[in-house]
Amino acid sequence: MRDWAELLRVSALFTVPGDALAGGAATGLRANRGTAYAIGASLCLYEAGMALNDWADREEDAVDRPHRPLPSGRIAPAAALGAAGLLTAAGLLLAARAGRPAGAVATALAGTVWAYDLHLKHTPAAPAAMAAARALDLVLGATATASAHTPGRRPAATTGGARPTRALVPGTTPTRPARVTASATTRPAAVASAAAARAATPRTALRVAAPAAALAAHTYAVTAVSRHEARGGSTLAPLAALGATAVLGTATALGALRAPERATPGLPPVLPAAAYVRTAAVPLLHAALNPSPHLTQRAVGGGIRAVIPLQAALAARSGADVTGCCLLGLVPLARTLARKVSPT
Repeated sequence: MRDWAELLRVSALFTVPGDALAGGAATGLRANRGTAYAIGASLCLYEAGMALNDWADREEDAVDRPHRPLPSGRIAPAAALGAAGLLTAAGLLLAARAGRPAGAVATALAGTVWAYDLHLKHTPAAPAAMAAARALDLVLGATATASAHTPGRRPAATTGGARPTRALVPGTTPTRPARVTASATTRPAAVASAAAARAATPRTALRVAAPAAALAAHTYAVTAVSRHEARGGSTLAPLAALGATAVLGTATALGALRAPERATPGLPPVLPAAAYVRTAAVPLLHAALNPSPHLTQRAVGGGIRAVIPLQAALAARSGADVTGCCLLGLVPLARTLARKVSPT
């Protein structure tokens, strides 16, 4: 079991649920069953990527990381590849349960993960591919949450039980009352609901695009650093990531304070933003001053864990204070488990 935990890097799993939760919060809706399906799909696809990553790098790891489960012989390569396939299928199935739009986003996410592990990882497009995967994960949460949202009940299509009156004018034939159908009474409500949904779609897309871009920028920076974690030697990548961290932390905090969703007091968005900067910046600074493999790996691990407070800050920016607090509670758990199972 420990071998599989090391292969799947279970300590990094704490960084996954926040994508769907932040995406759902960005839509302005409460978390629902669609959000739960998105979290399950994200966890499966994330772990599929971990297993596929080690399968694709098994020859390289035999030289640079012979202690990893595959090159050391503790797990067979065929088992790792099979696990990647099964986890991918499970992730797509869970996303499909949240609706066709969520299934389409999950398919794009799975394709990005497999393309990165099998080819793009060793090309200049690697950071962009990883950034796209993290952004798609947040979009998956937003899409699944919106797809599963159930509007309020429509007004009952009844006449209130009152009996229709007949014509009482002498010499006239009583008229038959007109039948009031459900479609006649609910059609205006349905049209109004559809029109409101069409008007809200562009605004929702803009609200989702901002946190997706923030997560993508952070992931891009951390992935650029990770390309040097085996041998070290790069000062520029940690410095660039350090600058990106400072900009993202400041922009997220200021954007949250100005957001209209922050009309009511709650979780101060500065707190998770500060925790994000603290978690990522210190190991990045150490790696910039001394770009050894050990410190570079620590910088990558810190960057991975920093995703959690960044997600919390993005959720708080959308007004989801409870979600932000819950995500912040994952930070010490991720740090504790990372001491036993490396996230890199």
